[in-house]
Amino acid sequence: MNKLIVIEHIKFALEAKLNEAQQAAQSAHEDATHEQSVAETQYDSLSIESGYLAQGQSERVNEVHKSISLFAQSYDVNVLPKIGLGSLIKAIDIDDNTHWFYLGPSEGGLKVVVKGELILVITPSSPIGKAMNGKRVGDECEYTVAGQTYNYEILAAM
Repeated sequence: MNKLIVIEHIKFALEAKLNEAQQAAQSAHEDATHEQSVAETQYDSLSIESGYLAQGQSERVNEVHKSISLFAQSYDVNVLPKIGLGSLIKAIDIDDNTHWFYLGPSEGGLKVVVKGELILVITPSSPIGKAMNGKRVGDECEYTVAGQTYNYEILAAM
């Protein structure tokens, strides 16, 4: 797996997420400032709700901008001796299924597909991120979520 290609896919996914958030924020702002959103009575809360939605969407845009900035700092093609922020990890579970992970600073759960392989972004604060952080190729890691235990062996870390 080429780490540069994975990084480009993550960048593209984050930019798409930003574009989606910006469009939603623009739409919410237009709704909040539209003449039909003006309260007709003291009990009409449509304008207040529209304003809250617009504010929330703007905060979402700011969060994606922050994520893009944080990810830019994690993009490193150098192979680290231990798994850390910016590592691309290939692991195998106890059923011999191969999994790919990218240890990113945020956006845990973001998925990208590269050459038919699914790469899942994990964060250092997630259970799997905590289990893998600091490990080396050949190490095993184990973590438990909702009473279910997961085991992986690290096959590669880039």
